[in-house]
Amino acid sequence: MRLGEARASRRIVFSGLGALGVAAALAGCGGGDGDSSTTKVVGGTELAATADVPVGGGVILTEEKIVLTQPTEGTFEAFSAVCTHQGLLVTSVEDGVIHCANHGSAYSATTGEVDGGPAPSALAKVEITVDGDRILAA
Repeated sequence: MRLGEARASRRIVFSGLGALGVAAALAGCGGGDGDSSTTKVVGGTELAATADVPVGGGVILTEEKIVLTQPTEGTFEAFSAVCTHQGLLVTSVEDGVIHCANHGSAYSATTGEVDGGPAPSALAKVEITVDGDRILAA
């Protein structure tokens, strides 16, 4: 060893590597921009025809990550289709309930609130407008 040369012990090296691994794992759990649950859709974009959304049911737009529902005739709602339990897409809408068959979560098709299962919070509301027989992103 030369004069003035510092040498790290194995303990310091392995502690540093362990801390680096923890930091990488935590970074992988991050949410990115904070709103990755729904694909950004330009306002005015047609999402579906009103006839495509059954009364008491709904449709899941997988590419946009949006679920459209029609809880009562002529009333349309939209929510993020990303289940708040583990971030998987919801799987169906029937009898006024949005279902996530992945782990059993259920949400109200009227409000997006949790009806059951492990989901910790409601589905985020997505703003839409209805123009005649078209449902548009707001």
